[in-house]
Amino acid sequence: MSDRLANQIAAGEVVQRPASVAKELIENALDAGAASIEVLLKDAGSTLVQVIDDGCGMSPEDAERCFERHATSKVRSIDDLERIRTLGFRGEALASIAAVAQVTLKTKRVEDEAGTLVRVEGGEQVEKRPCASPDGTSVAVRNLFYNVPARRNFLKTPATELKHLTQTVQSLALANPEVAVRLEHDGHEHYDLPAAETDDWHAATRDRILGLFGDEHEDELVAIEDSSSDLTVRGFVGAPSFHRKTRGEQFLFVNGRHVTDRYLSHAVKKAYGELLPDGAFPFFALFLTMKPERVDVNVHPQKAEVKFDDQSGIYGFLRSAVREALGRVHVSPQMDGDEDSDTEASGPASDGAPSARHSSSGQGESSAGSSPTSFQPRRSTGDSSSSGRRSSSRSFPSRSSGQEGSGASVPPGDQSDELYRPPDREGGEASPDEAPEGESDTEPAKDRDQRPVWGLHDTYIVTPTDTGMMIVDQRAAHLRVLYERARTHLQQQRGDSQRLLFPHTIDLSPAEVELLEELRDDLEALGFELERLSGRTVSVRGVPTDVPDGDEDSILEAILEQYTSAQDAVGDERRKHLAKTMAQRSAVERGQPLSGAERRALLHDLFDCEMPYADPSGTPTIEKLSMEELADRFGR
Repeated sequence: MSDRLANQIAAGEVVQRPASVAKELIENALDAGAASIEVLLKDAGSTLVQVIDDGCGMSPEDAERCFERHATSKVRSIDDLERIRTLGFRGEALASIAAVAQVTLKTKRVEDEAGTLVRVEGGEQVEKRPCASPDGTSVAVRNLFYNVPARRNFLKTPATELKHLTQTVQSLALANPEVAVRLEHDGHEHYDLPAAETDDWHAATRDRILGLFGDEHEDELVAIEDSSSDLTVRGFVGAPSFHRKTRGEQFLFVNGRHVTDRYLSHAVKKAYGELLPDGAFPFFALFLTMKPERVDVNVHPQKAEVKFDDQSGIYGFLRSAVREALGRVHVSPQMDGDEDSDTEASGPASDGAPSARHSSSGQGESSAGSSPTSFQPRRSTGDSSSSGRRSSSRSFPSRSSGQEGSGASVPPGDQSDELYRPPDREGGEASPDEAPEGESDTEPAKDRDQRPVWGLHDTYIVTPTDTGMMIVDQRAAHLRVLYERARTHLQQQRGDSQRLLFPHTIDLSPAEVELLEELRDDLEALGFELERLSGRTVSVRGVPTDVPDGDEDSILEAILEQYTSAQDAVGDERRKHLAKTMAQRSAVERGQPLSGAERRALLHDLFDCEMPYADPSGTPTIEKLSMEELADRFGR
């Protein structure tokens, strides 16, 4: 087997995407003692990945030999694998990259009068000559996988590839706050991080975190430092408010090397107990230091994973350190060593919250000491309607001709009389629920419009049917309505927009900016009005009419964040996911009070849907109970 073929085979393991190239080149720059690193990208790395550093540089002889397999290896004997302290050690990265790309290397040492230029294409050297060059090294990798079309076709969308590139730069910049880092993509500067000016490691790392993720998180960082006989951890975790829907902002370093370890990430999340909402992942940047012989770094082609000699011990140590740090800033619940006590400690608070909410939202009828009249009609005034997250005029446009009345409270006894009155009543007065809906006897209406619609614990909607009764999950129903509405807007490329009185500006990450450009047509079809400002700043001038009041600031960032998990989808699948994400962010919450008009309008909209019986995730929206089933429940 020729060296060229061997390098192309090795490239399949070492070089998976442009981010792999950036990682290897930046690690080489750090090993060379660089104080400043610049990363230039074009077309999310598929056209160009260039890394420029001011490190020690190479001699003309080393510049030519560095593209040979294992020429730059730091391993001289098998024992060296247990003493690795550099980021690179195998010496196969440059050879693998050069085998599947067009590479230009410029390098110069301080003591040399001129630099050296070497060009390699597809593993073959095509040029070597002296050149003018500043001290340090510049490696430009162009047209990755140009000679392996199948591999190039498997690259993901530009937004996905840029996300991986950004995360690579973030991780290496976090681990080296003493090094200045600049990232530029297609002429737009995404990061320009100065080198730390202080010797205080925690202060330098904090500044680097804020430079990468924004100053708004300054008060949400919790410092950690703990040590045992042969293990040290230091770094930062986010306060419970600093969390994300994905693991994209979780960084774990072992002896300065960024690694991925779900087991240890779980230890960090476990330390938060019940402080995090379901599906949320905390931010953290944690640095473990241990003896090199306790960890094997040679277990993964990209060196992204490592193997510990005592993983369970490190799990417990890390969980304890994070829990103790959270406790020092008074954000951690009282937690003992076992998981049962964790649950018990947070139980009373969580159990008490719903009852307090129901009491404040007018749900006194369902308190423990009340009579069992679960289906009593509840009169919703304008105040209780507006106490929810959104305005009823936007989310539930009422189709009834009248307005919601605010009539006097009806005594429970009278409500019970109305509830259990025989159904053959004719010419009588309207029931307590019908009166507020403004449906007079002279109005033409369908039979279902004349039926009462009750709310149950601000979570379900109950209404009688010809054969029994129907119970509707109000959030699942609203999810279905909003999902199909968003799908229609995306198909027609036209949606209703609500202009904001004062446009909101938001700063996005480089990957989010690329994703925004990729989704821009679909976002505008949903009703967003967006304007790209300088750098990573975007102005939001309008939002879809279904966006809840008060969510205008965060809706776009939340959609981009949630969409990240499925951004590899294309075409119709991408639009389905976007519509689902939009519905999840805008739908009514469980426990949110709805007026009678809103409940009735929601039922109308649900039964106008193409598939009204389940929400987009498959959760049922409707349950029906026949008279026979009810009679069987009562033993009749």
